Amino acid sequence: MGWTDERVELLKKLWQDGLSASQIAKQLGGVTRNAVIGKVHRLGLSGRAAPSKPARPVFKAPRPARPAAAPAAPRRISQPPMTTATTAPQPPVRYIDEAPGVATVLTLGAHMCKWPIGDPSSDEFTFCGRRASEGPYCAEHARVAYQPAQTKKRSSANELARSLRRYI
Repeated sequence: MGWTDERVELLKKLWQDGLSASQIAKQLGGVTRNAVIGKVHRLGLSGRAAPSKPARPVFKAPRPARPAAAPAAPRRISQPPMTTATTAPQPPVRYIDEAPGVATVLTLGAHMCKWPIGDPSSDEFTFCGRRASEGPYCAEHARVAYQPAQTKKRSSANELARSLRRYI
């Protein structure tokens, strides 16, 4: 469908009323939004009514501040349950000198053995937790982790000649 004089006049009126190009294309029928934009450009229609604005600016109340989450209390490695008020309080357990494997990532201290025990992807994964001697491991795990250096054996003249033949 072409641009007749009546359709051009209706386009000019709708454009001055502040309708969008899509709205004008729907009212005219048979033309696209881009065709309306092209015709407006060719006609040189620049001035148009500003879209309706609210009478006063909308004031949004500020959101209330989120309450800060309380930090989680650190979990203890192990503490015997208190049975009655007459029993004497037990001193806190600092290092685990019994069986290894009761320390978690959250309960590891600076001088505790960090030898991993179990599969890291399982829920039962723990660390040794015993008192670390020098470095990150207890004496038992340090012997496993740090092997003494092997002394190199002296090669004889025959072994040296045999190894050099590869390169000749």
